[in-house]
Amino acid sequence: MNETVLEKLKILAESAKYDVSCASSGTTRSGKKGMVGSAAGWGICHSFAEDGRCISLLKIMLTNYCMYDCAYCINRRSNDLPRATLSVTELVNLTIEFYRRNYIEGLFLSSGVVRSPDYTMERLVRVVKDLRLIHRFNGYIHMKSIPGASQELVNEAGLYADRLSVNIEIPNEKSLQALAPEKDFKSVFTPMRYIQQGVLQSAEERKRFRHAPRFAPAGQSTQMIVGATADTDKDILRLSSALYQRPTMKRVYYSGFIPVNDYDNRLPVLKQPPLVRENRLYQADWLLRFYEFKVDEIVNDAYPELDLEVDPKLSWALRNPHMFPVDINKADYELLLRVPGIGVKSAKMIVVSRRYSRLGSEQLKKIGVVMKKAQYFITCHELAMRTVNELTPENVRHILTQKKGRKLDDRQLTIQFQDVL
Repeated sequence: MNETVLEKLKILAESAKYDVSCASSGTTRSGKKGMVGSAAGWGICHSFAEDGRCISLLKIMLTNYCMYDCAYCINRRSNDLPRATLSVTELVNLTIEFYRRNYIEGLFLSSGVVRSPDYTMERLVRVVKDLRLIHRFNGYIHMKSIPGASQELVNEAGLYADRLSVNIEIPNEKSLQALAPEKDFKSVFTPMRYIQQGVLQSAEERKRFRHAPRFAPAGQSTQMIVGATADTDKDILRLSSALYQRPTMKRVYYSGFIPVNDYDNRLPVLKQPPLVRENRLYQADWLLRFYEFKVDEIVNDAYPELDLEVDPKLSWALRNPHMFPVDINKADYELLLRVPGIGVKSAKMIVVSRRYSRLGSEQLKKIGVVMKKAQYFITCHELAMRTVNELTPENVRHILTQKKGRKLDDRQLTIQFQDVL
């Protein structure tokens, strides 16, 4: 790698770091004879396979030049920042060289839009196609599909990439028009539909032909920016829920708005990204996907925003004390999932374990139940704790949110730092 390519790498890896939707791969690609790599420094991020293994990815853009002037984007056309473009050959060679040095196991590839969506998409497809066919690269590849790209290019990309994604960015089209007037929902949802059609068609073909090519085997994902507009958590989660109804949507990512363009008056003035809100949205997203909650149970017209002090599941439980206490030894699986402190694995283990004996607090601790929360919402053998209805939801909330002072060991040396003027 020459110095020119390394300089481009620094610029393009820095420009790619604001996209968080590479956090999970969700695919298995075992090693094959005659091929390089498997999904079994600069620009390196980490993802996770289905079996929990950590996968290092080269996270980079093909170019950070862009024809759009989106208010929230660091790479917007009007920004004065270092620009760079890698040729297809340079990016392919960079990926292979990183793999040979054991820096990475896969690639996360995105790009600014230059000339036209199809022109940019065609270059991205050439990168993943050359990696697969010429260099026999068998590692994980996540490629960003360009909004407005043609169906032919999206279909070709799905034959070589493990996952395709199209970022929605703003959860409301009116808000999107205000911050990115050159974009609309149609340009975003159309390639999403192409990806869905490709995945479903591929699944049907593989039922008839065992060796039919797989199309984007890890499905698709998207990302929404949190805090750049006045959209509520209710707006965001309702859109997420609608997206999860699609059979190929695997993940919706939430990215706390980072004020990289302070000079734009259309953007809110924030001292730091809304990271707590971002975390609560991920927790609510988990409830939608694995805990059988509906959106209106988590957020609704009466509670349009998530509670920042407590997690969404505990917030729901405190708003619905009539559902508790739950008898651990009798309640069905769906009801156990709604108890704060009980997760999916814990609920399954409770259902299996209580067939053989009545469960008490000690058994629940061994199973993995977080008794600090659960004790106020359950009854079981030998549990002598007042429940949420006896203590009132307000008192339970106070108990669980109060911050206890950290105890210091007298033997520990502490150094008092003072501000130096």
